[in-house]
Amino acid sequence: MLDPLLRPLIDPPLNRLGRAIAGAGLGADAVTLIGFAFGLGAMVALAVQAYAAAFALIVVNRLVDGLDGAVARHVGVTDFGGYLDIVLDFLIYSGVVFAFAVGRPEQALPAAFLIFSFVGTGTAFLAFAILAAKRNVTTQERGRKSLYYIGGLTEGTETIAALLAICVFPAAFPWIAWIFGGLCWLTTLVRIVEARATFAERRAAARG
Repeated sequence: MLDPLLRPLIDPPLNRLGRAIAGAGLGADAVTLIGFAFGLGAMVALAVQAYAAAFALIVVNRLVDGLDGAVARHVGVTDFGGYLDIVLDFLIYSGVVFAFAVGRPEQALPAAFLIFSFVGTGTAFLAFAILAAKRNVTTQERGRKSLYYIGGLTEGTETIAALLAICVFPAAFPWIAWIFGGLCWLTTLVRIVEARATFAERRAAARG
């Protein structure tokens, strides 16, 4: 929901830094993997209840995740780069929650619900992107992307905020998991409704 509002603010500095990184010879896929390594570090930190370290590592992971796209815009966007980026994003989102539950196994139920909710938003997102590509439906509302980014209540910004809140308020994890998970299911429903409307409109236009 907040992603389109933040894009005009974060894209200019990211693009400048991405240009410098590309000029230094580092590819977008390498940047993606570096960011993923920081995400794995956050997962290890959560598993041992080192929440301050996990917070810092998640912040770095997300900053680097923004940089890989900026680098790609200067060296050339590739299908594999977009694929790798989204796969590792979803692994980090669910992995952070799983790692928290490793450190606090008594929170396994809300953690399982939140991961289940991520499956809903993720599949609604990716299924739409596949069919949008097939039908040549495009948008740049969330910046230039390899995939069509369908909106919702819980996009990247909101998910990052929730993961960081888990690190700051670990005792409140059940509340965060149940509430944010519920918002994820609302997002899934909204995406299904939007997908139905979009594809119905395209079908009607094709029939002329």
